[in-house]
Amino acid sequence: MPIELKMPALSPTMEEGTLAKWLVKEGDTVQSGDLLAEIETDKATMEYEAIDDGVISQILVPEGSENVKVGTVIAVIAGEGEDASAAKATPAPAAAPVPTPEPVRAEPVEAPSSSSATAAKKDGPSTSSGQTEAGERMKASPLAKRIAAEKGIDLSAITGTGPGGRIVKDDLEGVSASAPATAAPAPAATAAPAAAPAPAAAGPIPDFGIPHEDEKLSGMRKTIARRLTQSMQEAPHIYLTVDIRLDALLKLRGELNASLESRGVKLSVNDMLIKALAVALERVPACNVSFGGDVMRKYSRADISVAVSIPGGLITPIITDAGGKSMSKISTEMSELAAKAKEGKLQPNEYQGGTASISNMGMMGIKQFTAVINPPQAMIMAIGAGEKRPYVVDDALAIATVMSATGSFDHRAIDGADGALLMKTFKELVENPLGLVA
Repeated sequence: MPIELKMPALSPTMEEGTLAKWLVKEGDTVQSGDLLAEIETDKATMEYEAIDDGVISQILVPEGSENVKVGTVIAVIAGEGEDASAAKATPAPAAAPVPTPEPVRAEPVEAPSSSSATAAKKDGPSTSSGQTEAGERMKASPLAKRIAAEKGIDLSAITGTGPGGRIVKDDLEGVSASAPATAAPAPAATAAPAAAPAPAAAGPIPDFGIPHEDEKLSGMRKTIARRLTQSMQEAPHIYLTVDIRLDALLKLRGELNASLESRGVKLSVNDMLIKALAVALERVPACNVSFGGDVMRKYSRADISVAVSIPGGLITPIITDAGGKSMSKISTEMSELAAKAKEGKLQPNEYQGGTASISNMGMMGIKQFTAVINPPQAMIMAIGAGEKRPYVVDDALAIATVMSATGSFDHRAIDGADGALLMKTFKELVENPLGLVA
């Protein structure tokens, strides 16, 4: 029988993707492991491999198609011995109408006349509730039905774009109310209380006559907006800042780079700070956690997500077990991951996960900032610029190279005292960096 190829979920959070390019055409013979297409997720471009042998009999989604839902059939393969021309996608059979009971109606105090009672029996439920006037079941998601009921939208006039013609939330955007003109108002004495309105989403930007250009959001930017909004709404952030003297770390970096030059390795300050954060998390395990509602997940190693700016957004490749790796190894891995990130070639396992994050804006001259936690992680370290400042050294005022580091902590998972201990430990490691190479 024909084999349906569906839009794959290339990451746990992927809901839709862009079918960027087909690498095969109808009539091509493919084998398991052959590359079929390139699919753009919200973070990277991935290659889609065949898992069955056969002939491409039908391509249903053309290349360049955006917002293709996970699970959508994008092509059909004719199996071994099948006629490719006959192996086509068949529409799913329509579901039989499901009888539904008549809704309970609020009636006036006085009994209705026989003619009005007859009319009441003929009345179908409101079309905004998810049924047609004939009582046939309307295919719509529960959220779409609720929005339609709140706005008085007639679902029978909407064409669904979801699976099998199902009406989804996006189909109702921009649709105005269309309540029937003959609908009688419910008596005030028996009216049900109105449902609380759903939280307002960001709507269209008002046009104030200012010259402008609207650019469609990329999948990455939509994901960033959704996740950071979720983080700020759900995780109560607490911020802790320390000033850290960098002179000893900069001196050690120079000495290490001189010895690593023959190997083509050049440590950055950020490489050393990644190591310092990982070691600090190992020493303060109460901060190397994730909050899960009714469970606390405690990690036994420190995987550090490193914020990397790329065209159109931000991605966080991960240095796994950073506490157990040498700084030269961290430097090499970070260079490779950053290059792949900027080319959009990171694999999901290279940017998904991590136990904590680090974001360094010091190279742009930012003195100090607070970063938003990357859920489900419970902390992120924000690194500011190292700069010459007046600083007390050995009880005397001197000039030192100092940076400000701010930890953002999910207060549901990490107490202030534990966060403070992590910041203290991080500061001690950076100011006495020989502990990072021991």
